[in-house]
Amino acid sequence: LRRQGPLAMAQAHPPAPAKLIVGLLAGREAWLEAGRAALVERFGPADIESEVMAFDFTDYYRREMGEGLLRQFLAFERLIAPDDLAAIKLATNAMEADLASRFADVARPVNLDPGYVTTAKLVLASAKDFSHRIYLSHGIYAEMTLRVVRGRWESAPWTFPDYASGRYDVFLTAARERLKAQSR
Repeated sequence: LRRQGPLAMAQAHPPAPAKLIVGLLAGREAWLEAGRAALVERFGPADIESEVMAFDFTDYYRREMGEGLLRQFLAFERLIAPDDLAAIKLATNAMEADLASRFADVARPVNLDPGYVTTAKLVLASAKDFSHRIYLSHGIYAEMTLRVVRGRWESAPWTFPDYASGRYDVFLTAARERLKAQSR
C-alpha cells in the first residue's frame, strides 16, 4: 500500500464544553436540600433536576451515612471544560466537609459526586484509583461510567450497578439533549 504524500499528524484542539452533573446522596430531605443549595451557590443555577428517589442498590454508605438514603441528580446551566473536573471534585469534597460540620447526626450527611455528560459519554470523578480510572490531578481520577451507543446509555464492566440499571437514563438523556441544544 503506497501513501500519496506525508501522513498528517493529528493536531491538538480544545475539547467541546461538557454538561456538569452532580449526584447527591443524603439520608434526609433537609440534607439533600442543603447539598443542592451549596451546589447552586458554587456552580450556578441547575437547569435539570431529577426526581428524588430511594437509593437501594447497596449498603456501602450505611456506616457513614445511615439508612434510607435518597438520591437526586442536578445538571447545571453553565457548561464546563472537561479538564475542570478535578477542581470541581475538590470543591464538592470541601462542600461535603462543610455540610458534615453543620449536621452532626451522621459522619457524612451528604455525598456529592460530580461528573460530566458529553454527547458520547458520562464521566465521573473519584478520589479512588482503580485499573479503569485515569489520573487527572490533585489526587482526583476520572472514569468513563456510561457511553452512548445508538442513542442509548450503555454500561461498562466497572459501571456501578445503580448507573448500569437504567434508572438514571431519563435524567442523563435530558442532560445530553440540553447540552446539544446549548452547543448549537
